[in-house]
Amino acid sequence: MTDLNVTTVKDDALWLSADDAEALVRGSHGNPFSMLGVHACGEESEETCLLRVYLPGALGVDVLDRDTGERRCSLTGIQKPGLFAGRLPHVAPYKLRIRWPGGEQETEDPYSFDLLLGEMDLYLIGEGNHRNLGHCLGAQPMEIDGVSGVRFAVWAPNARRVSVVGNFNGWDGRRHVMRLRHPAGVWELFIPRLGPGEAYKYEILDAHGTLALKADPVALATETPPHTSSVVADTTPFTWHDAEWIAHRGDHQAPDRPISVYEVHAASWRKHGGHDGVTYSWRDLTEHLIPYVLGMGFTHVELLPIMEHPFGGSWGYQPLSQFAPSGRFGKPEDFAYFVDACHQAGLGVILDWVPAHFPTDPHGLARFDGTALYEYEHPFEGFHQDWNTYIYNLGRREVHGFMLASALYWLRHFHIDALRVDAVASMLYRNYSRNEGEWIPNQYGGQENLEAIEFLRHLNDVVAEEVPGAVVIAEESTAWPGVTQPTRDGGLGFAYKWNMGWMHDTLEYIAKDPVYRSYAHHELTFPMVYAFSEKYVLPISHDEVVHGKGSLINKMPGDEWQRFANVRAYLSIMWTQPGKKLLFMGCEFGQWREWNHDRELDWSLLGESHHAGIQRLIGDLNRLYQEKTPLHQRDSEPEGFAWVVGDDSTNSVFAWLRWNLIGEPLLVVANMTPVPRHDYRLGVPVMGAWEEIFNSDAQCYGGSNLGNMGQIQALDAPLHGQTASISLTLPPLGVVLLVPGASGE
Repeated sequence: MTDLNVTTVKDDALWLSADDAEALVRGSHGNPFSMLGVHACGEESEETCLLRVYLPGALGVDVLDRDTGERRCSLTGIQKPGLFAGRLPHVAPYKLRIRWPGGEQETEDPYSFDLLLGEMDLYLIGEGNHRNLGHCLGAQPMEIDGVSGVRFAVWAPNARRVSVVGNFNGWDGRRHVMRLRHPAGVWELFIPRLGPGEAYKYEILDAHGTLALKADPVALATETPPHTSSVVADTTPFTWHDAEWIAHRGDHQAPDRPISVYEVHAASWRKHGGHDGVTYSWRDLTEHLIPYVLGMGFTHVELLPIMEHPFGGSWGYQPLSQFAPSGRFGKPEDFAYFVDACHQAGLGVILDWVPAHFPTDPHGLARFDGTALYEYEHPFEGFHQDWNTYIYNLGRREVHGFMLASALYWLRHFHIDALRVDAVASMLYRNYSRNEGEWIPNQYGGQENLEAIEFLRHLNDVVAEEVPGAVVIAEESTAWPGVTQPTRDGGLGFAYKWNMGWMHDTLEYIAKDPVYRSYAHHELTFPMVYAFSEKYVLPISHDEVVHGKGSLINKMPGDEWQRFANVRAYLSIMWTQPGKKLLFMGCEFGQWREWNHDRELDWSLLGESHHAGIQRLIGDLNRLYQEKTPLHQRDSEPEGFAWVVGDDSTNSVFAWLRWNLIGEPLLVVANMTPVPRHDYRLGVPVMGAWEEIFNSDAQCYGGSNLGNMGQIQALDAPLHGQTASISLTLPPLGVVLLVPGASGE
């Protein structure tokens, strides 16, 4: 028996033009709001109107009063299967009762809602200056006109049609076609009765007439890979308990304070059940990682990128969802819980953040609306040969604003304390890693990427203005001047810069057999020539323990005892030279194996005394670094450092002084050969007793326990430009720290 409600009835006012009807059915109509929903009947009374809906596969549609649920009328089928229309006796809020082959559904009509985004939102998006995109674009659960649902909005200015698709509409792109807002190029739609947890994508009929399924660029949550859909996030505000930390974090991160960072790849730090086990969640990491990092004396934990990324082997450095914490570790609120717990424990959180490039996965940003929307058009500008990724076109206002809003989202929404910007060098230079003839000069014929420079300066100025106390750190591997100089002085405005030169030179030195170190003496002294040109972080990062480079301890020469001694000496030098500290996980206990992102760290090694000794040494160095102000207070000032002996290449001995703001000294002496040095005389600035407060050769660290018996007297015998001198026993491959004792003058 035929359903009367789908019988095609000719009513000229209800029917669409043949072209419009065909476009709706084909999914090529770019403006469904002009056809669907409630429209005036023209010459008819103002109290009546007509209603059209397009519901492919539906058997019939009743119109109900939204408030009472009473049936107002039934719609009749017109022209094409799935097209229904009818005359409403009066204008009033309504909902639809849809009869599907599998049952009935009641819902409000998405095409009954007026314009959604405000004109100011659209203006700021177009200007590239909307600093709150994470709460404007994407999927936002909300209530409109008393109806709960989700507002979707996406920037795709060159698309012919954009639809929201998911299980809720059978992934049929004809069902929920969005409205285009000119001239911003933003598409929007409110879908009633959806809520958090719903998976979705955008079906885009692109500029060339090709259909593509795309994840939401501003998704706040995503499915867990290998699934690629975006997910409507629960945007219920998180209840934070870190107000005290936030109020003072600017002090904790200032250049005159100790900053010691434990760098972590969340997926491989530890797993349930060992190497092949289940990845820790944010709740697990809260329970286990935070106490571990605090017990080791670190001030901050730095996370390799946790923005959602399709390929785990990229370690997060090829992210696609710049606003969504990876679903691998839990929900966004679980990540907020982790950060909140860090702050309550007095631990800062740094996130690696990647504004330089993005992967080419078809569900991502690549050719998003059929054009080079987020990337440069020309491959000499827009394709990164080293990483097979696309390069953000930060010269485009909307892309500039998109990345700026991403940075602010992590800092404000998740209370992140610092962003470490990845691959800054690749952003600054148009010819980065390119051969002659494979790059396009800037407008002045130079190699500098002027739009990326402007973006980085703007980023740092905006962060300083809008998120007081938060900082931005650059991984920049060239000699670009003024990376940490204020933008008002022509600099890039970063708070700190990774000292890649220090890392390279010192690792080159420590890898040499001690027999040959006298010929490479400068590799340990040269970094001090430029140590105060920027505000530096000394990094031993994940990049130094992968891709055949070997683990930190496997870089060391000699037998097993010498390797451990070299590691202890090297880390002691790192902790006592100017610059903040960063150490990648596993290096703190001398893991032999090169880091593998698919396996957890080799925690069983801590059952061996030499490995436990390195771990103990790092804990003690961190505590000394925080307690002894000469080791951190003048990190970026030349007056805070002085060589005592920098030219004893014959013995491979180095000695330097660190000073705090009130002129208190701390002496560091390093013997970089396996030969003990007895009666080694050094100049010191203070007469009287000097106390040995640290010795990397101590037995508790796995050393031979050769040292200076805790205290030694300085004599009135000027040397090395100092007013007094002391005679020391220098342990083999060892570093000792001394400070004036109670009897010092």
